[in-house]
Amino acid sequence: QVQLVESGGGSVQPGGSLRLSCEVSGFTVSTYCAAWFRQAPGKEREGVACIYNYKGATHADSKNGRFTASRDNAKNTLYLQMNSLEPEDTAMYYCAARRSWACTWSPGDYDYWGQGTQVTVSS
Repeated sequence: QVQLVESGGGSVQPGGSLRLSCEVSGFTVSTYCAAWFRQAPGKEREGVACIYNYKGATHADSKNGRFTASRDNAKNTLYLQMNSLEPEDTAMYYCAARRSWACTWSPGDYDYWGQGTQVTVSS
């Protein structure tokens, strides 16, 4: 049984940082593509970062270098380091994985999802 469990969300002030984690069980994250998505109320789910199994992560341009995705193969865990957070970053953040080496930005392409962790940025 495949499970993805996110943690690390919370409330922070603008300019603050958070590190999200996604513990994976049921398959090896180094084998497939994994990704981070987010969804704000009333908006579509959007890609934040893709983590390829054969190279590093690719980040959505709109994040301006503030977010860094990574993977710890030994712990079978994904991470999303978020710095200089802005109110516009407020959303539910999800990790996802697909049984393919090819990463995409389309949520519909992903086979497995976590339950999400809420990030709220406000003063």
